[in-house]
Amino acid sequence: MQTNSFNSICTSRFSPLFIACLFFSASSFAASQQELATTGMAVTCANCHGTYGKSIKDGALPSLAGMKSDYIIEQMQAFKSGARKATIMHQLAKGYTDQQIKDLAAYFAAQSR
Repeated sequence: MQTNSFNSICTSRFSPLFIACLFFSASSFAASQQELATTGMAVTCANCHGTYGKSIKDGALPSLAGMKSDYIIEQMQAFKSGARKATIMHQLAKGYTDQQIKDLAAYFAAQSR
């Protein structure tokens, strides 16, 4: 009897709606996983650049919060290639993929100054 009930639910006119809800739930889950991964990477930047990329006012290191993402990408790529020298950033940048750099740049660009 349960099988018949299940079959009637799956073949009802509501099944496309049910399938759509599952699809959007899965895509929302994937997006939240990506956001979580990016936030996890950004947390490591707080050691030098401050929480949410807001460094100490007049500090030695720049705040990343609110910077244009294109500028952050350009600088990270320069660190990664060795074109821009630094005490530690040239080493850290090599550990990020191009996509991770883009994700981090978008994250910091979205933060308020």
